[in-house]
Amino acid sequence: MALSRLKNLLGGDRLNVSKRFELLDKGISGGTSTFYKAKEKGTGNIVGLKVLDAKKSAEIEARYKGLEKPTEGEVAVQIKHPNVAETYEHGMTTDGSPYLVMEYLEGANLDRLLNTHDKHLSGRRSIFLKQAAEGLAAVHDAGFIHRDVCPQNFVLTADGDHLKLIDFGSAVPAKRAFTQPGQRAGRRNYMAPELIARRQTDKRVDVFAFGVTAYRVCSLAYPWSEANVATMLLNNQAATPIREVCPNMNPKLADAIHACLEPGLDSRCETMEDFLEMLDKAVAKQSGKSARHRHQQSS
Repeated sequence: MALSRLKNLLGGDRLNVSKRFELLDKGISGGTSTFYKAKEKGTGNIVGLKVLDAKKSAEIEARYKGLEKPTEGEVAVQIKHPNVAETYEHGMTTDGSPYLVMEYLEGANLDRLLNTHDKHLSGRRSIFLKQAAEGLAAVHDAGFIHRDVCPQNFVLTADGDHLKLIDFGSAVPAKRAFTQPGQRAGRRNYMAPELIARRQTDKRVDVFAFGVTAYRVCSLAYPWSEANVATMLLNNQAATPIREVCPNMNPKLADAIHACLEPGLDSRCETMEDFLEMLDKAVAKQSGKSARHRHQQSS
């Protein structure tokens, strides 16, 4: 991949998609881009090729005029973590469209796994929550806010063992200039109250969205009624206790998820590291209970 990137640069800094890649599918179109499974002709490597709509990308970047906002590609290549899909390179195509070349993930996204009650989730929800949280923590450690944390943006690897965070199209540096009131991003049912109310934001918008994601992973439900989510959040109404939906859930795991869902910033879990610490304690307590239960059975 490094050699191909060098060839691109020597060839004038623009990617000729058809010369370098064989597109293996028709592409999946989103709001601002099309994603392809592609084979690099020179190496045979299978990669993901994301080609952004030039006009829509320019409109997004124009919102941050004068702030020297990094592009999606510039953000993505900086984040290296086992639970983040790796971006190998980025640039412009010969027709003037921004592109990213990235790791291709064969598995389904987490939203599909939840909607189909996929067997991969059975007995592994805490493991996947830990992986997802560690991936998001890596984004924050790199100095960015993802701003579109949701089950659609966590994808399972082909072996079914790992979740990886994808899509940095909405990401911004975690600096005050990029988090001013009015800059909304994300999906409606995952938006933190401060986003809905158009107040100043920070990394805790991701923590909140992760909390909604974790709630869904464990219960298959949303913390609030979908029809009234905005009204409930603006009135600081607490989420439906997850143990009402999952009575047998580990109480400490429930507490960790609810800590992410607090409408008030002063009460909300401050960082993903804080959540991971709570999760580790919950899992350790559950493991201890299981060990004691096995000992009692064998005695």
